Amino acid sequence: MSFDNPLVDLVIALGLGLLVGLQRESQARTAGLRTFALVTLGGAIAGMLVPAAGGWVVGSGLLAVAILGAIDHFADNKNGRTGLTTEAAMVAMYLIGVVVTVLDERLGVVLAGTVAVLLQAKARFRRVMDRLGHDDVRAIMQFTLLSLVILPILPNRDFGPWAVLNVFEIWLLVVLIVGINLAGYIAWKFVRADTGALLTGVLGGVISSTATTVSYSRRTREQSDGAAMSAVVIMIATTVVLVRVLIEIAVIAPQILRGVMVPIAIVFAMAAALSAAMWWRVRGQAADMPQQKNPTMLRAALIFGALYAVVLIAVAWVKEAAGESGLYVVAAVAGLTDVDAITLSTAQMAKAGEIGPALTWRVILVAFVSNLVFKAGIIAAIGSRRLLATVAMLFGILGAGAGIVMIVHP
Repeated sequence: MSFDNPLVDLVIALGLGLLVGLQRESQARTAGLRTFALVTLGGAIAGMLVPAAGGWVVGSGLLAVAILGAIDHFADNKNGRTGLTTEAAMVAMYLIGVVVTVLDERLGVVLAGTVAVLLQAKARFRRVMDRLGHDDVRAIMQFTLLSLVILPILPNRDFGPWAVLNVFEIWLLVVLIVGINLAGYIAWKFVRADTGALLTGVLGGVISSTATTVSYSRRTREQSDGAAMSAVVIMIATTVVLVRVLIEIAVIAPQILRGVMVPIAIVFAMAAALSAAMWWRVRGQAADMPQQKNPTMLRAALIFGALYAVVLIAVAWVKEAAGESGLYVVAAVAGLTDVDAITLSTAQMAKAGEIGPALTWRVILVAFVSNLVFKAGIIAAIGSRRLLATVAMLFGILGAGAGIVMIVHP
């Protein structure tokens, strides 16, 4: 959108400069309200002169702003300030003034609003950095390595048995899973150690429901009176797995989401009801968050990628050898350790039209029930008998409910 009246563009540029200048004025800088208004207005005028004088006008104005910013910086250095935020904002606002008159007013407004928000959020950013330690920053950088460095250079072509392997697509889904885990990990850093069972279970499910099961099972061996709280956290984390499943399907094969949402949502409602019933017994009690591991480690990503590749090959082989019914066997085996891999592989097949939505959600629920059995085994091995009795009852009800859905739902 562009207004025919250049005066309107100048007014918009002036208003945007005043907005950002107001924020800088509140910080008691040498460049404030008037400076930013004039700089942005200057950018808008330079943009208007481009058709008549050429692009050198914009470049010359940018050089002038840079010189002014340098003068401002050295003047502030005498007062002990060493940052470059104000000077960078001046350059940005000059260019935004150019955008308003040359490109699109709406884009200029969005950019100026973004600059103002970033400038105002300094204190919040500082609090965030105070919370994030060296290991957390490393986790974010490792995710950047996985997603922005490794992914683009991988070959995007099919190969291997049944041509089901594609290194680029496999790693893309690794990035998806690691990204979900990282989101939970970062959120965990900003909650209190003694948070409630609900939030503890939700974050545990986002990061890793299996790791959460291991942590809280081990605790009940040391503190036998914490079985009820551990059962609640494990149950909530298990419920979140179904939310992860729907998110993964929505990303990989959104066209089948409507066909799989209802039965999975029914099982989710059962799990949520069981979790709520247990939570009511321990509401108000604190549930200490266990230490979480960095989910972006390259080794863990490679292991998941290898597991996903094995599941892809197994699904293709079983489908050819035993038909669609054989997929349930693969799901039962794969689900013992991880639900994500079988969810992604079946979603990929459904996206390609090799299987229908009805088979997709049934295979996923088989893997989910198999994972319940695996978690119960973990509790039996390292948890207390009281925790095992409670969780076995909950998992038994949930597994039976999932089985009924698979039989009854069309």
